[in-house]
Amino acid sequence: MQQRLQIARNLVTHPKLVFMDEPTGGLDVSVQARLLDLLRGLVMELNLAVVIVTHDLGVARLLADRLLVMKQGKVVESGLTDRVLDDPHHPYTQLLVSSVLQN
Repeated sequence: MQQRLQIARNLVTHPKLVFMDEPTGGLDVSVQARLLDLLRGLVMELNLAVVIVTHDLGVARLLADRLLVMKQGKVVESGLTDRVLDDPHHPYTQLLVSSVLQN
């Protein structure tokens, strides 16, 4: 509920760009799914550009067209989300993706 209220507050001013930090953090899976559906719909309907900070690669795959992978504050890899996640080139990205797939 808190995340949805914050999203609504952010959209009142009709921004073209929205920043979200861990928008699904702390939510159970069913609430996460509903929030992700809401976000995807809003992005399309309102033609929003969204910058999302997340540790959840599943959320990144669902919401992002492009992905930046950062290590110690520096971008180590970037590109189309599916390309970065399906064929990571940087060793850190490879480790990150493989560790998520193992869990």
